[in-house]
Amino acid sequence: MSRPRVVVLRGHLANPWELGAWELLSDRYDVTVGVTRSNLYDVSGVALPQTRVSSVRDALPGGRLGNLVTLAVGDRYRGLEEALAGADIVHSAELGVWFSGQPAQLKQELGFRLVLTVWETIPFLDTYRRSRGRRYRAAAIAEADLLLAATDRARHCLELEGVDPGRIVVSPPGIDVDRFGSAPQPADSAPPLVVSPGRLVWEKGHFDVIRALAAGDTDARLLIVGAGPEREQLLRYAAELGLAGRVEIRSVPYEEMPGVFAAASCVVLASLPIPLWEEQFGMVLAEAMAAGAPILASSSGAIPEVLDGSGAALFAPGDWPALARLLDERLASPPRAAYPPELVERYSNRAAAARLADCYERVLASR
Repeated sequence: MSRPRVVVLRGHLANPWELGAWELLSDRYDVTVGVTRSNLYDVSGVALPQTRVSSVRDALPGGRLGNLVTLAVGDRYRGLEEALAGADIVHSAELGVWFSGQPAQLKQELGFRLVLTVWETIPFLDTYRRSRGRRYRAAAIAEADLLLAATDRARHCLELEGVDPGRIVVSPPGIDVDRFGSAPQPADSAPPLVVSPGRLVWEKGHFDVIRALAAGDTDARLLIVGAGPEREQLLRYAAELGLAGRVEIRSVPYEEMPGVFAAASCVVLASLPIPLWEEQFGMVLAEAMAAGAPILASSSGAIPEVLDGSGAALFAPGDWPALARLLDERLASPPRAAYPPELVERYSNRAAAARLADCYERVLASR
């Protein structure tokens, strides 16, 4: 008996940390990942078949100019019908984006079931969407057989978007908890290390972590892990605050992140809400818990829900004096944290794969 064919679509955002759960489903489902030439992440190490799907962005120049042209003309897949032919399930993400709206528009013609993962925690409806986003949102809501909310906050968002609660399942993502939990620990004599992971943009709160380190009494080093447009400003700001020799910024390949968290005396996620974004989950929180790294986090978006029951300390977004106090307290404590095993397992690839399989069986049974 042939396995049901599942095609996973993420636009240009296919990534190894989310796809780990699907790797565990390959014995039950024929899973293929659609990847564009403009994909932002390296998925060459993902143990899943990949199919190249071209997009408008692929045909445009690289860099800022190409991004602006893409925004003006609208991105979309080219030849998507061929990539989805014979699929039993198409699994995309979010409302109001081309990589969910476009397959939704093909669903009736090609006869597959449509599943959407939704991370968004802000209900934009039509008011805060452009015209293309409104069309894609309408198609996605009308055609999705099941919507997998990454958090309960995302579930509430979907209900306000007008989705029938009977079509929503809360299904958190997963990580490789065994790999993150088995990285070697640093020597006890190693100086304290604070790790602030995330894109180098204002809303990730790295500036607040620098301020907190400068205001506190600790001599800890700070490693900011990520890439983005704010790199030089962050380094210049750290130097102005007298931290030039204690702040490092570098990109780290995903396969090396377990070692980063293992070396951390504390992991800080200082996310700040902005008008059209707040922290939607924070995969680094699950990774840090699996590694046993102490966590300090802002209460932005879904962070309190993800950390519920962990014992991690929260602070108000932007309250860097409170973060400074928490850092001083945390770095004076034992370097590792003990999280409830059931919480760590909830965010494992094993648990995420089981949730995906249950959802797939549900939509296939309704054909």
